[in-house]
Amino acid sequence: MSDSESYVPPKVWTWNKPNGGTFASINRPISGATHDKPLQRGEHPFQLYSLGTPNGQKVTILLEELLALGVKEAEYDAWLIDIGAGDQFGSGFVELNPNSKIPALIDYSGEQPIKIFESGAILLHLAEKFDRFIPKGAVERAQCLSWLFWQVGSAPYLGGGFGHFYKYAPTKIEYAIDRFAMETKRQLHVLDQQLKGKKFLLGDTYSIADIAVYPWYGALVLNGAYGAAEFLSAHEYGEVIRWAKAIEARPAVQRGVRVNRSGDNPSGLVKERHSARDLDR
Repeated sequence: MSDSESYVPPKVWTWNKPNGGTFASINRPISGATHDKPLQRGEHPFQLYSLGTPNGQKVTILLEELLALGVKEAEYDAWLIDIGAGDQFGSGFVELNPNSKIPALIDYSGEQPIKIFESGAILLHLAEKFDRFIPKGAVERAQCLSWLFWQVGSAPYLGGGFGHFYKYAPTKIEYAIDRFAMETKRQLHVLDQQLKGKKFLLGDTYSIADIAVYPWYGALVLNGAYGAAEFLSAHEYGEVIRWAKAIEARPAVQRGVRVNRSGDNPSGLVKERHSARDLDR
């Protein structure tokens, strides 16, 4: 760790060398398109442009949950945005989401298309549109939104903080890993306390709060994220594990997490989803 221990920040930071690590090829300090690539459009009301990361899974889980309830109007096409290949910097995607992050959605169900980016905003839009998975009462709704935005604000410490330095950084920096492991464990303890005596985050009501939190924290305690369950002593968070296993068992969740994915073991995964048949095969 001699480089990190001796590093003195310059007076003015400049981007003059690759930063190393898993995502070095796509990281840059500017926004905007790098190439011309229009977005494709399918036949369904909702066009999702995404990747099966935790943030992408939030949206596909909710869409599959809506379809499982018989909400046929929630049919969707899910187009793969390969962030490793730089698809997020294509002209069409940048026009949809200037921040070049997945997921992004276009809702064609009304008189005018509605463009939405940021997973939390997409979940809220869909839940309100179909009046599902969001409580009607003011008190319960406030709790639902509080936990939804807790996830939005907290997960960067888990992903961009702990996950990056624990798994993806080119060198292991003890201070960085300790800093974000501590914060991740604190967040897990927050969830564990909230879930005591409750089936879901809001009690007996399954909501977009659970759908948002599960792909990040559920995957973490079930050892699907960063392979870090042992390192973080995930067994200490029994309530989170119980909750995560219950959500994992839901058929719509099992369908949603398979969308916009390929991986080294592609069995059961679908790069693109254009009908229920794609997941039924």
